[in-house]
Amino acid sequence: MDEWEQAAGWIADAELLVVAAGAGMGVDSGLPDFRGNEGFWKAYPALRGHSFVGMANPRGFAQDPARAWGFYGHRLALYRRTQPHAGFGLLRQWGERLPLGVTVFTSNVDGQFQRAGFDEVYECHGSIHHLQCTTPCGEAIWPAEGFEPVLDATDCRLLNEPPRCPGCGALARPNILMFGDGAWLDARSAQQQLRLEARLRKAGRIVVVELGAGTAVPSVRHFSETLVHRREARLVRINPREAQVPPGQIGLACGALEGLSRLQP
Repeated sequence: MDEWEQAAGWIADAELLVVAAGAGMGVDSGLPDFRGNEGFWKAYPALRGHSFVGMANPRGFAQDPARAWGFYGHRLALYRRTQPHAGFGLLRQWGERLPLGVTVFTSNVDGQFQRAGFDEVYECHGSIHHLQCTTPCGEAIWPAEGFEPVLDATDCRLLNEPPRCPGCGALARPNILMFGDGAWLDARSAQQQLRLEARLRKAGRIVVVELGAGTAVPSVRHFSETLVHRREARLVRINPREAQVPPGQIGLACGALEGLSRLQP
């Protein structure tokens, strides 16, 4: 039995499927993964000279709101129009066959899992589809549905009025955990975490299918490996460049959609 057959058998025999996804999960849908500054500049040529860490930072909303919202507004519009690739549907199908179904842990802020029909998603870094006050003046988190960014694509700047906090009128920002961020409101994500932990407590046989999660921001890999060590979960790691796994687990060196298409439990 090769690794592909073994991984498929693990998934078929599980009680609970846990999907753990990083930025690489969205590449097959046409989304950038911002791998290093060169990848960031390829996606945003107007921001050459800036770093991804510098742009994905709350300081930008104080220093240059039009530029900060140019970057995040473009991402919001991109994620709204992007259709999840077929791999999302495969994961849902596999989960529907299992006694305890499927749950998701992701560092992605793009909302693609919800768009693909997943009900239980823990977004550990928040969501671009929700907003909060930059101050913040309170604990309010609200949907971004009423905000339609108008952008100057050549300079990556917002042309229309940015969203405002309904409580105090201050500038609003995405409810995303950014670099160097002490003002992120985590109540929404904390509720998602509680639901995931409750599901994990019910499960005996857990299989984690991890997709596109690198080591640069290791939130997803840490989550997966913690489940392996603490809950004796089985891990199937699908990653084209960093497929190394702890002993006894399975690493498949390929992209998300290719890997999921070849895994048929």
